[in-house]
Amino acid sequence: MLFDFLIQNQECSHSKVPVDVEQAYCPDCGALVKNKWYILRCSCCNIKRHSHTRYSEILPDTKYCPNCGGTDFYIQESDSINFTDINYAILKKIVISQNKKTISQIWIEKEDNLIQEKKLIGIRK
Repeated sequence: MLFDFLIQNQECSHSKVPVDVEQAYCPDCGALVKNKWYILRCSCCNIKRHSHTRYSEILPDTKYCPNCGGTDFYIQESDSINFTDINYAILKKIVISQNKKTISQIWIEKEDNLIQEKKLIGIRK
C-alpha cells in the first residue's frame, strides 16, 4: 500500500486537464489524456448506485442495492457525462500512448580505398 502511494506521487496527476472535454494534452507533462466516466448500476433494477474507487477498481459504497436488495452490479462506461449523473459518476483520466516518430542518423563509409565518402543518412523509425 505504501509502495502504491509512492508510485502515484511520482506520476503526473493531470489535474490541469479540464473535465468538460473528451481529451486534451496535459500542460504539466505533455501527455494526451482522455477523460472516461464510469457509473455503477444495479444488475437487477438498473438504478444508479453511489460508488468509490479502491486501487483503480470501482466498487459500490453499500453492499446491497437500496432499491431491490441485490448485490450484483455492472459498470457503465461513457466518454461524456450528463449533468444529472454527476453525483453517481467517477472520472478516470487515461493516458493515450502515442507512437512518436524519431529520427536516427548514422555514418556510412565506403569500403573502397580510392574514394572515401562520408554520408549522413536520416532513417525514420
